[in-house]
Amino acid sequence: MYFPVTSGILFQRAVAYIKAVDDISFTVRRGETLGLVGESGCGKTTTGRCILRLYKPTEGEILMRAMRRQMQIIFQDPYSSLNPRMTAGNIIGEPLAVHGLVNNKREYRERVAELLTNVGLNPYMADRFPHEFSGGQRQRIGVARALSVDPAFIVCDEPVSALDVSIQAQIINLLEDLQERYNLTYLFIAHDLSVVRHISDRVAVMYLGKLVEIADRNAIYENPQHPYTRALLSAVPIPDPVLDAQRERIILTGEVPSPLNPPSGCVFHPRCPMVTEDCSRVLPETREILPDHVAACINVPGYGPY
Repeated sequence: MYFPVTSGILFQRAVAYIKAVDDISFTVRRGETLGLVGESGCGKTTTGRCILRLYKPTEGEILMRAMRRQMQIIFQDPYSSLNPRMTAGNIIGEPLAVHGLVNNKREYRERVAELLTNVGLNPYMADRFPHEFSGGQRQRIGVARALSVDPAFIVCDEPVSALDVSIQAQIINLLEDLQERYNLTYLFIAHDLSVVRHISDRVAVMYLGKLVEIADRNAIYENPQHPYTRALLSAVPIPDPVLDAQRERIILTGEVPSPLNPPSGCVFHPRCPMVTEDCSRVLPETREILPDHVAACINVPGYGPY
């Protein structure tokens, strides 16, 4: 996904392109949760929005079985993702009317009440406006709205990052319960690696618009292969101060390059502790280096000739 940088007042023209997401490929298996992690600005949210066609991809394919309404999103900020002029019932019920999933007002009210109950809210709250709810309750409304059209796949775009820790646990438990009940598939975008490890079946790591590693959550956290993944996981806080003091911390030098002018070859090579001469000229593709473990680094064992 490339975003044009324009110049001019009356007649604007594209003078450059920001490579927000560049040549990534992955699959999400039915019924699983794929965690998508990386630092701020690496392209996680853009990836999710491209999948849902909220952004039109510059090129490439997004394949999803069944109809567009089978894909939904839970937004990051519950305070700005709900229309303040609509009641909770209208927010949840709008997709029902748009897709013609109810035949009359009675079915409409019953379905809204059912959705509110499913996310842990009382049906009488349907007549309240968003400002009358707490942050956690607003996010539950966002979850109910996503569920209203019976989706198979939901993009969870950092759904707990704007909430208190105690509320985060409630929303995570709710998402897990709903997944088990309705056999949902999640793309869970987050920067909190401990939350991702808890909820995800597999984890994908992004850096500067590129996908650098995908593997089972235990393989990623216990045996990361890509040097960026290792550095990222070394920054995860450990509640035990003794263990935290004993572990090796990988400190990356320099700043993240601009997506307007990414470096040649591997985009991580200017900061990589394993860098070699070939890294600046070879653009690594994602390859399976271990069973069901994919990485994009020419220096990891098992990558093969390049």
